Amino acid sequence: MTITQLHYVLAVAEHQNFTRAAEHCFVTQPTLSMQIQKLEDELGVQIFNRNTKPIQLTQVGEKIVTQAKNIVAEADRITDIVDQDKGFVGGEFRLGIIPTVMPTLLPMFLKTFIKRYPKVKLRIEELTTDELILRLQEGHLDAAIAATPLQIENIKERVLFYEPFVAYIPSNHRLSHQKSVQVSDLDLEDILLLEDGHCFRQGVLNLCQTLDSPQDESFQLQSGSIEMLVKLANEGMGMTLLPYLNALDLSHTEQDNLRHFVAPPPAREVSMIFNKNELKIQIINAIHDVISGIVRGAIAFQDVKIISPVSDPN
Repeated sequence: MTITQLHYVLAVAEHQNFTRAAEHCFVTQPTLSMQIQKLEDELGVQIFNRNTKPIQLTQVGEKIVTQAKNIVAEADRITDIVDQDKGFVGGEFRLGIIPTVMPTLLPMFLKTFIKRYPKVKLRIEELTTDELILRLQEGHLDAAIAATPLQIENIKERVLFYEPFVAYIPSNHRLSHQKSVQVSDLDLEDILLLEDGHCFRQGVLNLCQTLDSPQDESFQLQSGSIEMLVKLANEGMGMTLLPYLNALDLSHTEQDNLRHFVAPPPAREVSMIFNKNELKIQIINAIHDVISGIVRGAIAFQDVKIISPVSDPN
């Protein structure tokens, strides 16, 4: 049994097709098939049911794949230990970022990080929280940036910063005359929300859960982007809530429509999340240090009330 064979098994389990798995592993399909067959012969079991389309794992194959993931991860850890011992910070690093953080955070830190760590090859994807968690668990991401706390088994969370919510209230809105707002001022019936699947949407709903407002027809007007929410608010369709860093990108005229919450302002916790095996921890530490250092200069708020990005269990 070899690590290479286990890599091939994991590729087929993921792609459910020998040809696509071979392409993913940069080998020919006969080579990959032969090595998997050799492993099956050695173990005396069938890992895959080749009679189904797409190819499925056998019952014992599912157990083998679970163990193979652990073995491959630990094998990668050996290289990681050597890199850490040498003080080397480099190589490919796959980072996922949620959509409500990506547009504001990436321009703030990327240039500085690349200049400071030129040997790191960042591969960045914009993904929802659910997608980030799944890809982390499957080993397709090295780390991610998401709103926390998530409290997912085998995933660590390391706080980057706390980002307050800011109210965007156009001049024709009932709250426009107020210099600041409180949670009790909010009415779910005139708050524009992101579409389902965005953790910031759930954070807003959890913030407002004490208002006893009906949650039925109130949410027909939704958008996939924060920029669109601002445009809809400007058209008199209601108010919205923004993450603080998004508010910095508004025009001067639009910034006149911002209202801050009275202290302590509601906020989201934004963290780096990664597997508990801490592979490539030196790069995770480097990204964390660069981001937290830069954002500290942009967000002065420390006394905040953290709003969970996940549904309230009650």
